[in-house]
Amino acid sequence: MVIPRSFSRTIAVLAAAGLAVTLSTAPSQADTPAEGTITDYGPASVTNALGNAEFVGDTLYAVTRGLAPNTVGAYDTVTDTVTAHHDIPTGIGAWAMTKVGTDLYVGTHVPSDLYRVDTLSGAVTKVASFADDFIWNVAASPDGKIYLGFSPTGRVVEYDPASGATRDFGVASPGEQYVRSIAADATTVYAGVGAHAHLVAIDRATGAKREILPAELSSRDFVASMSMSDTHLAMGISSVGELLVLNKGNPADYRIVKATAPGEKYIVSTEFLGDYVYFTGRPSGALYRYHLATGQIETVGVPYPEAGTPRLLTHAGNLYGIQDGAVFVYDPATGSLDHRNLVQRGFRASAEQPMVMLSDGRRVYISGKGGVQIHDLAADEQTRLGLPGEPKAMSAVNGQIYMGVYTQALLYRHTPGEADADLLARVGNRQDRPRDMVYDERSGLIVMPTQPEPGQTDGALALYDVAAGTLDVRRPVVERQSVYSVTTQRGTAYLGTNIQEGFGLPPVTTTARLAAFDLDDRAITWQIEPVPGAAFIADLGHTASRIYGVTDTGVFFEVDPVRRTVTRTVSVGSAGGDLVVRGRVAYGTDGNRVYKVDLVKFTVTTVADGLAGEWFDGAKLAADPCGCALYTLRGRNLIKIDISGRR
Repeated sequence: MVIPRSFSRTIAVLAAAGLAVTLSTAPSQADTPAEGTITDYGPASVTNALGNAEFVGDTLYAVTRGLAPNTVGAYDTVTDTVTAHHDIPTGIGAWAMTKVGTDLYVGTHVPSDLYRVDTLSGAVTKVASFADDFIWNVAASPDGKIYLGFSPTGRVVEYDPASGATRDFGVASPGEQYVRSIAADATTVYAGVGAHAHLVAIDRATGAKREILPAELSSRDFVASMSMSDTHLAMGISSVGELLVLNKGNPADYRIVKATAPGEKYIVSTEFLGDYVYFTGRPSGALYRYHLATGQIETVGVPYPEAGTPRLLTHAGNLYGIQDGAVFVYDPATGSLDHRNLVQRGFRASAEQPMVMLSDGRRVYISGKGGVQIHDLAADEQTRLGLPGEPKAMSAVNGQIYMGVYTQALLYRHTPGEADADLLARVGNRQDRPRDMVYDERSGLIVMPTQPEPGQTDGALALYDVAAGTLDVRRPVVERQSVYSVTTQRGTAYLGTNIQEGFGLPPVTTTARLAAFDLDDRAITWQIEPVPGAAFIADLGHTASRIYGVTDTGVFFEVDPVRRTVTRTVSVGSAGGDLVVRGRVAYGTDGNRVYKVDLVKFTVTTVADGLAGEWFDGAKLAADPCGCALYTLRGRNLIKIDISGRR
């Protein structure tokens, strides 16, 4: 499968929006920069991924996620232009938005703050803060109260805009960490729960709770999306692509509808319009509609293949769906489906939190939401490769770039200079989050560990034969853990694990392991727990005779694979991140500091400090193939750090 060029065009217009980045000039070949010399190339990755939206009058207000700062953009559907931006000062992103009259309420995550945006005056005010990490969604009741769903506590909270008071309804479903979807009417709050699916009706007056999810859906993962009419609820059920339509007055009256696209797993948004429930699916990206009276289901279009649609809305008889950097409009009367690039219409983009970084010597690839920012340092220019997801792992193999993409644990290949990427394989096996990727020259295999879907047990190891184009998936690999990091040597893949399986599932083990996996026999040959109390091994590397790793607790360790024992350890900081092993030294980072470990003396020195890198999900470090430089972040800027590569 080839990703449409339109994905790349969506972000390529950033230059036209005044977001071109001027790269600083690197030192000349004649210079010999001292180790630790930093060259700053400006914002590493620039985008405008959207998390939610609401209509006020004819204006669609959409909020971003993962940017600095996040912003609410006002798209006037009459003039077809973005007319204003309202910055949200805190939080790494926003998935939650609702409205009361002409006021918008936006819920952020990390930290969880609730903001009011006065669309008449433009004023943005933080009205409440919560200890939870994530506000997943918010809903307004007809009388103007705001209801919030949280994780990791799995609780529901009421906020009263009139008084500023909050009321805690407690955990929606005991033992569950996520309230992923929420709706409220005059008497009841409906909470969609995971990672084991529940639908909980909460009496607004008494706080009493009752479970109303049909029994045959009790084995599902999430009630992940929700919309409401006067009489019914419509919900997306994960992870087998089901829509649940339920009568609020009689929960025993319900219908379960299976999305028709092959392999459909998620119903990511739902909305009532006329006699239909409209909903969107992934991985297909299809827009469906279900006729309430006849039970007929049909696909009305695919706005973009595999794209996610976090929110569907109705306005003036049409259906609107937001996607990364865009909105699509479906007209039921004519059947037309119009895709509108919001960047081209003036929606401001900002620097995002990057996820993974890779250097092929000429270019630096930086992944983020909906694609990869490619910095061609030799040509002093940037392009954006669009992808329907988030690359979480990358590797350069024979001049091509391989990428493991979340969700769905997809494997893509990109040829530098081309506008598109090819989908090679789907890991399946209830996996969705690639964690690392290496190429083993001896076997010709790409080795990619993955974490399972929320609520699922046992991570997997995907082995892709580059020459044959075949995929072999092993699950479980290390029982009741997922694999977080990998390095390969002489036919063995050394796997660093994470005690966390699928998110929302409490770990059943206590310590991360180092496991040796024979790539010929496709089996574990031995495993140890190298660092007591470590939850995960952040990265691994090797020399000819030793395996090196660093844990989440900042312990750098050395293992003799012949004796299968830890030979030395040293503290490198409070947290672990990526490692680069070069000769008799190793480089690592915790996001704020890049350090060097002398592998002979086992001493640690600082190469660069005070970086305050704003990474998404762990600090990353990419080595230039020349062995003379590393790439990482300072704030959200791409920097190069010159290194000697020697002890």
